[in-house]
Amino acid sequence: MDTILLRILVSTIVVSILIFIILLIKKLLNHHLTVKAHYHIWYFLCIPILATFIPWNYFRLGEGTRYFKSLLFLHRDVPSKSEKINGVAASQETNSDLLHDFTVSVSKSTPDFVYHTFFTVWVIGVVLFLGAVVYSNYQISQMKKSAVAVTNQKLNELFKACKEMIGVKRNIRLRETSFVTSPITVGIFQPYIFLPSKTGESFSLNELKYVFLHELNHHKSKDLFVNYVMWLFRMIYWFNPVVWYALKRIRFDRELACDASVLNLLDESGYIEYGHTIIRFADKKYDRTLEHFAPGIGGTKKQITQRIECIASFSSDSLLLKWKSKVICAVLGVVVLLLAPITTVIASPDDVYRFTGKNTVYEDLSSYFRGYKGSFVLYDPSKNQYQIYNREMSEQRISPDSTYKIYSALFALESNVISVNNNEQVWDGKNYPYSEWNQNQNLATALSRSVNWYFQNTDREVGRKQLQDYFHRIKYGNEDLSGNLDRYWMESSLKISPIEQVQLLYQLEENQWNFKVESIKAVEKAILIEDQKNGRLYGKTGTGMINGKNSNGWFIGFVDKGDHRFYFAVNIQNKDGQAQGSKAAEIAKQILHHKKIYSF
Repeated sequence: MDTILLRILVSTIVVSILIFIILLIKKLLNHHLTVKAHYHIWYFLCIPILATFIPWNYFRLGEGTRYFKSLLFLHRDVPSKSEKINGVAASQETNSDLLHDFTVSVSKSTPDFVYHTFFTVWVIGVVLFLGAVVYSNYQISQMKKSAVAVTNQKLNELFKACKEMIGVKRNIRLRETSFVTSPITVGIFQPYIFLPSKTGESFSLNELKYVFLHELNHHKSKDLFVNYVMWLFRMIYWFNPVVWYALKRIRFDRELACDASVLNLLDESGYIEYGHTIIRFADKKYDRTLEHFAPGIGGTKKQITQRIECIASFSSDSLLLKWKSKVICAVLGVVVLLLAPITTVIASPDDVYRFTGKNTVYEDLSSYFRGYKGSFVLYDPSKNQYQIYNREMSEQRISPDSTYKIYSALFALESNVISVNNNEQVWDGKNYPYSEWNQNQNLATALSRSVNWYFQNTDREVGRKQLQDYFHRIKYGNEDLSGNLDRYWMESSLKISPIEQVQLLYQLEENQWNFKVESIKAVEKAILIEDQKNGRLYGKTGTGMINGKNSNGWFIGFVDKGDHRFYFAVNIQNKDGQAQGSKAAEIAKQILHHKKIYSF
């Protein structure tokens, strides 16, 4: 839901900015745009909507679009009240600290009920407007049923001549109905032009000629399709008054463009007659529910007055004016393309890793995950084979929480912030949630006890820019460090999938990134959990706690059997606050034991 709301919020901001830009251009460059360009320039509003579905993350546009996320979804650390680690003392015989839960709670600055309320209100608005669409189209269908074909031969011949004059070849049905008091045009797939009843008696053939030319131009310009796009805009952004104003301007500019198209077909003497015809339809408006689907020649007195003024000052567009219009639209197009990616600040593709591994076995391990949503990924390099439980969740990118500290340690070593032989940091005297944190730490103890302040210090010294380079170098998940530097990894901006966790562990052990061997060995030594006859177990847990509830549990690692290694990742999620890294480790142990990879 957060993703949907952010898309709506960001896209409405972008659309509003674009509307102001268009209005400013129309104001400042009014005499440098053709009448049609004044209308067509509004088409650029379609791009922000379309851009929402484009996976801009594949183009690697950097952190520019991610900045919005850090502004809109703020997090802060809230220390957990509990200072116990599941009531179990840490064993020194094996590095069992790595299997315990050292975590602090993260609290969203905006309560969930705000999101739910906004989303509910927005959906209600969309449903109401969708209902209006259904009702309007029902009225149009009733109009089609009740309308009668025009039998006046002269009228039909005139209509045919106007079609040839405009260059319209489609079969357009001409009908009369008492539903309207002004001619309108409806229908995308099967177009109709509806005339008020007894139009042939009330208007001269010359006046009807101008009516037909106007309505047929709406068909030729695809204005009916544009009407439905405008209604889609209204439905999505019903809460935005800027959009409402823009749609009102679009309808008026559409009629001016249609008038200009008709005038281009007439000589100057016809301008006055066309203007008189329009005046006859002043305030003869049909039902307002049809207004957005059925363009017509009529309008309010104010609109008719403005249109008459434009007709009175009309002159054919010069070649220079046409070229200036094209240049202005091209420049605006570039601006729009620069704004468009912002609408996908939280694009769905960025939160999903598209796994394409062919040698993959998907299996059912649900019996190990009772009470949890979760996934398990195992990679066997000797067979180049993946074994995966829950394909969807294995590809879903989520916060890495403390599992990221494996790489934070590696980056600190590579940057010489710490070294293999000199990596101790002095406790600053602050009282942290766990007594194990309230003492000096070295790399081994910091990783085994998951000491936040240790890695926050090293991250600050490495710096955001260098960290971003490292995360990009190893292709760590979505590579998004736009959150606060102290907690971008803790239920914030940085996200990674279980499959990627496994791939990175394999690449780390194979040193595919050309890091210093001693750095990798130091990290590997620090995450050693157990050393038994049947192999060594390496790993790191991670727990995501939101508003005091454990909602995200990780256990990632590998089993070293001497000449054979297996890389694995387990992730569990639970809304009841029971998804800890220690539970993920328990599940991983059971599965590894069942597969006879590692016995405990």
